[in-house]
Amino acid sequence: MQDIDKELDARGLVCPLPILRTKQSLAMMSSGQILRITTTDKGSVIDFQVFAEQTGHELLFMSQDAHEFVFVLKKR
Repeated sequence: MQDIDKELDARGLVCPLPILRTKQSLAMMSSGQILRITTTDKGSVIDFQVFAEQTGHELLFMSQDAHEFVFVLKKR
């Protein structure tokens, strides 16, 4: 996997805040940079898949453990 350029801690936030914070973070990044997001919202799994499809950002990685979800996006 590529190096992470920025990390966003969205733990404890519920929909739509993880996506909104992600949009804000991506707006401050350059094309091709990588953003890693950590959430605790179960709805994030589908939210980030749809977000990537709708915006054209590439969802490079997704993982889940007992309580956290991690997403890695590459800015288009």
